[in-house]
Amino acid sequence: MVTKIFINLPVKNLDKSKKFFESLGFSVNPQFTDENAACMVVSETIFVMLLTETYFQTFTKKPISNAKESTEVLIALDADSKETVQQIVAKAQALGATIYSEPQDHGWMYQHSFADLDGHQWEFAYMDITQFPNE
Repeated sequence: MVTKIFINLPVKNLDKSKKFFESLGFSVNPQFTDENAACMVVSETIFVMLLTETYFQTFTKKPISNAKESTEVLIALDADSKETVQQIVAKAQALGATIYSEPQDHGWMYQHSFADLDGHQWEFAYMDITQFPNE
């Protein structure tokens, strides 16, 4: 059974990307961090591996997508409150992220999104499932 998720993302500047995610509150696991990669700890079970584009290319025979020009994946994470979503997105924007869609409030779910320094799209959402419409 699956116990953890590791999201691998190519980055142009490892130091800048690492600082960006540290400033958002992610921590670094030094055991899996070197000049080619940084392991960012999102939670006890979610990790984001930031890999230099050169190193990332060693894992695939396909060309690396330019996330600023096309989308291959949307990374969606749950937050503990609407305010947390707002704080994360505001902080990301202050750190150089781009807002690519307006926040959406569905009553039972609030979500907002940004693209990081390399264009990877992140969606943060708060869900109150007790407010989910029955119809």
